[in-house]
Formats: sequence, structure tokens, C-alpha cells
Amino acid sequence: MSDSEVNSSGEHSMRIDAQRAKQLAENLGHVYQRIEKVNGGRKVRLIAVSKLKPANDILALHQAPHSQLDFGENYAQELTEKAGLLPRTIQWHMIGALQTNKCKPLAEQVSNLYCVSSVDTAKKADALEKGRAALAEKQDLPNKLRIQVQVNTSGEAEKSGVEPDKTAELCKHVREKCPHLQLAGLMTIGAIARSQASATADSVNEDFVALRETREKVVSELGIEAHELELSMGMSSDFEAAIAQGSDEVRVGTTIFGERPARKDAQITAKEVNGQ
Repeated sequence: MSDSEVNSSGEHSMRIDAQRAKQLAENLGHVYQRIEKVNGGRKVRLIAVSKLKPANDILALHQAPHSQLDFGENYAQELTEKAGLLPRTIQWHMIGALQTNKCKPLAEQVSNLYCVSSVDTAKKADALEKGRAALAEKQDLPNKLRIQVQVNTSGEAEKSGVEPDKTAELCKHVREKCPHLQLAGLMTIGAIARSQASATADSVNEDFVALRETREKVVSELGIEAHELELSMGMSSDFEAAIAQGSDEVRVGTTIFGERPARKDAQITAKEVNGQ
């Protein structure tokens, strides 16, 4: 088995296991093929969810010839650490629940943070705004930080997200009070049972319907066009159904990277090449 030392744009070199890289590339290719079958010619963004997976895996997919741009993380500290090791050409997505006190440092420390998809309070939006404003004082930022408002479409008490009827109010706050942020879309995770029941493209998921209906209300109240507000819904188990129901973005992790380790066992970089 051959390993190679790869220099990631001068930041750090790390070992890429050839067999592991080949498997990851095949997995990624299969996901894109499945997206192509159901997207109806629309462009759908694929976020490769790399949480608890080593930076080596991310680099293997980001470098040519695969050049995967978008990677998603669930934990602010893990995202920040990986961003410091990997090329700045990656577009990072914070997709997990984010504590208010983690918002400012994340937005200030990761210049290539592309989107925060889990904003469900004005306090979080304000903290992200402060972080981005502080970073903008230190360096030129070509784009605003994209924000997706997370909507609790399932009504489950344990789920993060703003209530559908409060979504327009939060969206308006981001647009009017946060000049370094761009309101980019609405995101939902939805109920697991509904996700498992809608594994095919012709399935109808009530949570996806609810997010579309929420967007209709938001664009009407804010006086914007529907295309200005993307829909982010769908994961490994149901992304084809989500695309068929209008999702502009899907979050796929285990189908690409395989099962995740326990959080306590996760490594930021693979210390041993094991060809897993």
C-alpha cells in the first residue's frame, strides 16, 4: 500500500492513504450520480459531512481531481482545528447546533467559513455578526458569511430550530441588523422516522413540505424572491427525496465517509494509515 506526503497549499503536509482515498472518491462519485438522477437539471450543492473524520479524508477529496469544495462539521472546535490544517480553498459549513458563545470566535477565526446553517436565535446571528465584523477589520473578506435559519419543522421539543411562524422575524433580523451576514436560506433536519420513511425520490416528507411552506411565508413577508432563499434539507438516508421536493443543498456524511467513530475516539488527523 502506497502512502504519499501531500502538501496542502503550504499549510501542512499530511499522509494520504491511497486505498482509503480511492474508496472515498468512489463513494463521492456514487452520491453525485444519485443526485444527477433526481435533480432535474438543477444545481444541487453537496456538503460532504466530515464530522469526526480526520482531515486526511477531507484533503483526499478536496485535492484534484475530485476537488470537492463543500464540507460540513457539527462541532465548532473541530471545524476550527481542521480549517487551520487544510487549504483555505475549502468552503466550510457549520451544520451542527451552535452555542451562542461559540459563534463569535468561529466567525472570527475561520476566514473560509462559508455558511452557518444552524442559526435559530437573533443572539446567535448577532454574535456571528460581531465575529465577522472583527475579522473584516483585519483582512479583506470577498463575501459575506452565509446564514441559514434552522427551522424546527417536526415540532419535536428536543430539536433545535425556530418555530415556523417565527422564522420570518429572525430572517428579517439577519437581513436588517447583520451587515456582514447574508441570509442565504432555510434549513431543517426533521424527524428521523419521517426521514427513514422517505428513502426514495417519490416519497413525500412532511418536514420538507413544511420547510417549503415556511419559505413561501418568509418571501411574502420580506418581499423577496423565492430563489433568494435556498432550501437545505436531506441527509444520507433521504437526500433523493429532499431534492425531488426542491432542496438546493444536501448533507451527506456516512454514505461518503463510512460510519463515524465515537467522539472520544475521533482524530483530527489520522495518526496511522490503516487503509480503512
